[in-house]
Amino acid sequence: MTHGHAHVHDRQRARVYAWEDAVVTATDRSVVAFSSAQGMVDAIWSEIGLRYPPKVERLPRQARRLQADGSRLRLRLPKVIPSWLLLHELAHALSSAHDGASDGHGPDFMGLYVQLLARYLRLSEAALIQSATDAGIAIHPDARPRFVNPARHASLEVRLVNGAI
Repeated sequence: MTHGHAHVHDRQRARVYAWEDAVVTATDRSVVAFSSAQGMVDAIWSEIGLRYPPKVERLPRQARRLQADGSRLRLRLPKVIPSWLLLHELAHALSSAHDGASDGHGPDFMGLYVQLLARYLRLSEAALIQSATDAGIAIHPDARPRFVNPARHASLEVRLVNGAI
C-alpha cells in the first residue's frame, strides 16, 4: 500500500503500513467523499485550535500507485478516501513544517495519528498505542503539531490578557 511518502530516513514506514493494515483498516470501513474532505479538515484543524488548514486538492489521475499524500500546506486526495487514510494524511500535515521538514512515519507522526484515530474514529487510544508498540513502532503519545511553538503562544496569550496587543 503506497500513500506516497518516500523519506530516506523514514525507517518505520513499512512497519506503520503493516500495523495500519492489521489494526486500523480492519476496524474502520468508513469513507469520505472528496467534496466533504475540506470541510472535515477545516473542522478538525479548528478543533485542535489551529489556523490555516492545509488545502485539499484532487490527486492527479496519473498517480497510479499513490493513494493520497499530505504535507503542511496541502492534502492531495482521490474522489473517495477511507476515513483512516484522511486522518493519516492529516497526521502528516500536523507533523510537517511549512518548509517541508517532516517526521515521516516517525514517533511524532504516530502520536498525532493515534490521537486523531482515537478522537474521530472512536478507536481505543490505549489499544492503538499498545499494538503499535508491540509491532516495534516508536510512538510519542503526547506529540503536538510540529509548527506550534508553545512558548510563543503562551507569551502571546499573556500580552492579549494584559492588553498589550
